[in-house]
Amino acid sequence: MRGVWYFTLPFIFISEGLNKGWIGTVRRGQFSVSVKKMDFYLWFVRNVIGFVRKVNFFGRESLSPFFTNPDVFRRISELNKKANRLVIRLVCEPNSGYNRLMIYNWQQTDWPEFKYDLESVEDILFSFAERMGHVSGLLKGLPEGTQTEAMIDMMVSEAIKTSEIEGEYLSRQDVISSIRKNLGLSQNTAHVKDKKAEGAAELVIDVRDTYAQRLTQDKLFSWHKMIMKGSRGVKIGSWRTHKDPMQVISGLMGKKKIHFEAPPSEFMPEEMKEFIRWFNGTGPGGSNEIKKPPVRSAIAHIYFETIHPFEDGNGRIGRAISEKVLSQGVGRPILLSLSRTIEANRNSYYDALKAAQRSNEITPWINYFVNVILDAQVNTEEQIDFTLKKTKFSDRFRDQLNKRQLRVVLRMLEEGPKGFEGGMSAKKYIAITHTSKATATRDLQDLVEKGAFILSGGGRSTKYQVNLP
Repeated sequence: MRGVWYFTLPFIFISEGLNKGWIGTVRRGQFSVSVKKMDFYLWFVRNVIGFVRKVNFFGRESLSPFFTNPDVFRRISELNKKANRLVIRLVCEPNSGYNRLMIYNWQQTDWPEFKYDLESVEDILFSFAERMGHVSGLLKGLPEGTQTEAMIDMMVSEAIKTSEIEGEYLSRQDVISSIRKNLGLSQNTAHVKDKKAEGAAELVIDVRDTYAQRLTQDKLFSWHKMIMKGSRGVKIGSWRTHKDPMQVISGLMGKKKIHFEAPPSEFMPEEMKEFIRWFNGTGPGGSNEIKKPPVRSAIAHIYFETIHPFEDGNGRIGRAISEKVLSQGVGRPILLSLSRTIEANRNSYYDALKAAQRSNEITPWINYFVNVILDAQVNTEEQIDFTLKKTKFSDRFRDQLNKRQLRVVLRMLEEGPKGFEGGMSAKKYIAITHTSKATATRDLQDLVEKGAFILSGGGRSTKYQVNLP
């Protein structure tokens, strides 16, 4: 039966249970709900009646499965957006043995009116501005060629780490080749075999090149097409439309744990229209400008990740959006890698996201995210220093090393400021260069004698590290 049905639904809020059975205040609220299917109306009414009959207000019987069934909110979310914003809350004392009803931020009446208190992060926000000046000074003090290499190093790091956070491991060489090719810095770059690496490189470059532009639906679709290169079975370059719930889950089949469920796909056009309007309105010169870039970056990230508008790739695009915000805030492409910092402790990232998606009061989330940004700035300073040392090393030893030695040195330097884990050994040298043990031993000894490597340990525990100036 078709048509629109309107009915008044009382939602019962039960106060904490007292020692003797269910005795408490009952508050009733009413609102109109638009339903397009009579069968859902009948299903709903039967469950409400079942709840009323089941609860014994003078005993300790358990609550109706209606209120403990995880399918309830999914069914309710199929209603229109306005009805979905209203909240069902069932609050019981933890020791009463009743299940608490879990709801997400987008299901609450104040979505997406985020609230926060910046008092706890004022010092961090000041440090952000201070470090931006410091990083700018470091860059200006570098030769032009070294500045370019520092920029490439940061983009490579961001492209690789943002993918690793999502469990995708890209070819570093393909990422480097793609970035250098797109920047017009090399005509002799190797052919890129990894399409995902090519797409990740295109994204980080485009985010920098278009940072000052307004965010649009077409731009987000374009980014999605970039990072989904080589993917199959995924809706690419448009909002998700599938009817199944969009859930963030973990665990094996039969033991799955749902960490978050995003708004239904039918909400995507309107939700993203509102997000894009908010994004552009809070930017520099906007009608609702948020003047502290790290704060706006944090809000943009949790806002976008909650909507989760694509079938896949939401995390990568969400982090690109955060970087765009920071670049807009400082008035130039920002030199840092948020993903490198997040990937170093990804569990904290997911925990912070999960907690933030339970409420629209996001002070803890902003505290977490602005600290991530500050840590990323520290990493940027370390990366710039490392790039300068790497350039000096290359200038000194480039013409003194054979092809095998150069290949090993470059592989070790790829690990960045943290260094090559465990150091270089004869066994690792053989694996990288596919040479004999005798040749590997001779090459390593030559690197030490020339001052390119530092030797530590002895015997089987002999290790080598690059001797950076």
